[in-house]
Amino acid sequence: MMNPTKIFSVFLIFLWLWVPSVGAEVLQVDSNFDGKMDQWHHMSGDNKVIKIEYDMNGDNKIDQVEFFEKNNSPVRVELDRNFDGVMDQRQFYNTEGSLKKVENDSQFTGKFDWKEFFGSNNKIKRLELDDNRDGNTDTWQAFNNSGILISAEYDENHNGKVDRWELFSETETIKEARFDTNGNGKPDQFQFFTGSTKLTKIEFDTNSDGKIDRWEFFNTQEQLERVELDRNYDGKIDIVNKK
Repeated sequence: MMNPTKIFSVFLIFLWLWVPSVGAEVLQVDSNFDGKMDQWHHMSGDNKVIKIEYDMNGDNKIDQVEFFEKNNSPVRVELDRNFDGVMDQRQFYNTEGSLKKVENDSQFTGKFDWKEFFGSNNKIKRLELDDNRDGNTDTWQAFNNSGILISAEYDENHNGKVDRWELFSETETIKEARFDTNGNGKPDQFQFFTGSTKLTKIEFDTNSDGKIDRWEFFNTQEQLERVELDRNYDGKIDIVNKK
C-alpha cells in the first residue's frame, strides 16, 4: 500500500493591537518575537480574515498560505514542503473544517500527481495517482471507512483504460490480481494469493469468451505443480498435467 500523504497545517493563536478602518488591511505579525515578520493576515473591510501567509522557516519566503473566504476556519491551505518557493501541496476543507481533498506534487516537478479524497470521518477513501505525470490518472486506490486499502486499479500502458485490478484482505495483503492481457478492457488472467501473498493459482480465459479454460496450481514454494485445461471450451476439464 502506498501510505497516504502526511497532512499538516499550522494554526497559531496570538493577540495584536490594531485600529479598525473601512478598507481591507494586512496585519503583519512576528509570532516568535525574533524581530522578523513571519505572518501576514489579510483582512476584509468588515474585519474578516481572508488569507494568512506564513514564513515557517524564516527564509523570508512564503511557504504556507491559508484561505478563509470569511469562514471561521481555512477552506484551502497551500504548502511549500521543500521550501523552494513553489507551492507543492494543496489541502481542501469543508466549511465546517473537515478535510475533503489533498493534492500533492510528490516529486517536486511542478506537476500535481497525487490526489487523496477523504470521508466525513477524515479517513482517506480514495487515492488517485498520475505515475508518469502526463496529466492523466493511471492508478486508483479505494479504502474502507477505517482507511484500510481494499482495492486498486491500474492503467499500466497509459492508454486511458484499466488493465490491472487488485483486491486486498483486511490486513492489506493482496488476495487476487486480474489482468487484461489483450487490451479489450476485460480481465482474462486471474491470480490468487494466500494471506502471506504467495501465489497459489492462476486462471486464464485464453479465447476471451468470459470463461476460464486453463488453471495453474502452485505449491507452498510457489512452484507450478498442476495444470488443467479445457481445450474445446465446453466448460469441462479434458486434460490434467501434474508436474
